[in-house]
Amino acid sequence: MSEGDSIGESVHGKPSVVYRFFSRLGQIYQSWLDKSTPYTAVRWIVTLGLSFIYIIRVYLLQGWYIVTYALGIYHLNLFIAFLSPKVDPSLMEDSDDGPSLPTRQNEEFRPFIRRLPEFKFWHSATKGILVAMACTFFEAFNVPVFWPILVMYFIMLFCITMKRQIKHMIKYRYIPFTHGKRKYKGKEDVGKTFAS
Repeated sequence: MSEGDSIGESVHGKPSVVYRFFSRLGQIYQSWLDKSTPYTAVRWIVTLGLSFIYIIRVYLLQGWYIVTYALGIYHLNLFIAFLSPKVDPSLMEDSDDGPSLPTRQNEEFRPFIRRLPEFKFWHSATKGILVAMACTFFEAFNVPVFWPILVMYFIMLFCITMKRQIKHMIKYRYIPFTHGKRKYKGKEDVGKTFAS
């Protein structure tokens, strides 16, 4: 390779202005994401606010139903991944290698590990809403459809998918929400002191 052949480098071997700009922009974006990590409720409130703005926009414009349907399917896919365990118990049924979900009360505590962590779920859902919002500014994405059929199809798809997911949860006995390790009470203190 000759000098300047690698991506983002100019002829003199230094990073190009465009590459440095987008690199710096990516660093700033990542910094804001890192700062928002501990504020779960605030992040989700902002995302719900964006969803509300998007719904109002689609309602007022009376269009972009295909984009809204695609956004709904995308969010459903993210939600199913959020509810699913990282290691599918149906695949681990026959083999004993690897971690498994506890099935009895006296087993060691193992927290539920999701296939899609909460932060990535939030991040992907928010990006999806912003992309769908951007699509509403282009008439090319306003495909004329009879929207009640899309709504009915989405409701059917949601019910069938959630029924399958709930059956999976019941069959392999896991709950996708853990609140920490169970605490046990010791013997009650009667207040007597021991003399030595």
